[in-house]
Amino acid sequence: MLAGMCATAVATALFAGGPGGVETYSMRAQARFAVPGEADRSAALTYDRSLVPVASWIEVRQHTAPGGATTVGLKVAGMKPGHAYGVHVHRKPCGADPEAAGGHYQNRPSSDPHHVGPDNEVWLDFTADRRGAGAASARHDWGFRPGEASSVVIHDAPGGAGVRAACFTVPFEPVGEGD
Repeated sequence: MLAGMCATAVATALFAGGPGGVETYSMRAQARFAVPGEADRSAALTYDRSLVPVASWIEVRQHTAPGGATTVGLKVAGMKPGHAYGVHVHRKPCGADPEAAGGHYQNRPSSDPHHVGPDNEVWLDFTADRRGAGAASARHDWGFRPGEASSVVIHDAPGGAGVRAACFTVPFEPVGEGD
């Protein structure tokens, strides 16, 4: 079981013929949720075991197409059946403190509440089915800036805010230079 707690990631990048840019990038990362501070570290941490039980599973995919359009997909299993979750890409990696992941990644960074939403952020809200499984995806015409998208946070409720129930550190990649 301890081996299952480790995150696995597979990434492929195909480079454009000209200088400076990734033409296509695809990544898939998955992990089992663990409690912060467990001996075998996991990239996926649960802060609320009633909503995100230990050993529940998460997979995140990123695909960035030529020109920078990016799709992020999410799959989960083992969650609380019937519960509606809010999920967003966050700026920093997960930590023992739920606030370690920082705020939502925004395409146009702003402190204006009008810029909080699925058009300017990556929202992956879902409701777990009767078996505790769920999935969501979001597509945008923009990609991530270097070093500014590092995790996916699962909140206790859908929408723009909510208590942080879990976090998964993800190896997101930015669009190529010059995009």
